Amino acid sequence: MLILVCNVGSTSLKYKLFNMPSTEILVEAKTERVGRGDAIFSYRNNQNGFFEKLEGISVPDYAAGIRLFLKYLLGEDSGALRSIEQLEAIGFKTVLAKGYYGVHELTDEVIDAMEECIAVAPAHNPPYIQAIRVFRSILPDRLMVGCFETAFHTTIPLSRRIYALPYEWYGQYGICRLGYHGASHGYIARQIKARAGEHFKLISCHMGGSGSICAIEDGKSVDTSFGFSLQTGIPHANRSGDIDAYIIPYLLSQGMAMDEIMKGIDKKGGLLGISGVSNDLRDIQEAAEAGNARASLAIDAFCESVIRYIGGFYAELGGMDYLVFTGGIGENSALVREKVCSRLSCLGISFDPEANRALRGEGIISAPDSSVAVLVLPTNEEVGIAQTIFERFSEHPAVS
Repeated sequence: MLILVCNVGSTSLKYKLFNMPSTEILVEAKTERVGRGDAIFSYRNNQNGFFEKLEGISVPDYAAGIRLFLKYLLGEDSGALRSIEQLEAIGFKTVLAKGYYGVHELTDEVIDAMEECIAVAPAHNPPYIQAIRVFRSILPDRLMVGCFETAFHTTIPLSRRIYALPYEWYGQYGICRLGYHGASHGYIARQIKARAGEHFKLISCHMGGSGSICAIEDGKSVDTSFGFSLQTGIPHANRSGDIDAYIIPYLLSQGMAMDEIMKGIDKKGGLLGISGVSNDLRDIQEAAEAGNARASLAIDAFCESVIRYIGGFYAELGGMDYLVFTGGIGENSALVREKVCSRLSCLGISFDPEANRALRGEGIISAPDSSVAVLVLPTNEEVGIAQTIFERFSEHPAVS
């Protein structure tokens, strides 16, 4: 089954064409700077070795970017497909749709539900809605699937999802903890299942520009640091993470405008807000090493939040077999991993700092005598999406 996975950013389009169930990647491509006259497009056909990179081109909108990709996908020298009919499904790492929190065919009703949630996911939903509509107009007969970021977390018990608010808000508006990064945490769960079998207790730490911690038991999410929106949980690059709701009315009473407050929470907060240096941990670490106290504080605050969630999830799980770090920070910051793991000996973790500092890529950073295996595993959200679509839709009538 040939499945195309499209990852849509505010100014980017990334594609991977999978041959399922082998997970072989036939084509990889991306367009950067969509909407500008200096866009960059790269395309690689892994079957015949064809590669091309175009710079300084005009890609005025998603429609132009998608048509450019399809031109190469079907090209005489560049093409991996003889006909577009060979493409059996298109998958998207969609974020949020009211009432549709799992894996769904992208019908008009589902897209309308995504539009209802733009206020909750303003940076994520609009680009996906635009790209999905373009694909549907070009390929109206192809199966299109949204693997919503909330899907992996639908197994969390209601007692852990419900907020202590009027219950009617849950029924009428769907206000509860939804969770995100489901494609990443789900992929990590699959990787650990391949090592451990059916039964295991895992805490997955996806830490990057956006971050979340997930408690997983026997491959299913049982709790997550994210709440109703993507603004919650541990500190993010620009977003605040958990804050007291009454900070907002207090700042309003002090004369701040709501737009200014919201910008502070979701654009000027997080690592950037505390450090005043950057939203990139590498820059913050460099500043901290040079003696910048706010940069050091940002790193410490980030790590304290991660530790707090790990400790709480350990108690909920009743133990832990695996602790996994993934995402840009999780995979690359030996400093953050050490600051976190060095505080977790009470949970049975025996940490190997030398292995941690030497590690590049995937590996184990716990000592041989550790009762918890601590691993660094690169995530692969696109593979997870392709696997999910294959498992659920391979018998779909739209799949030839």
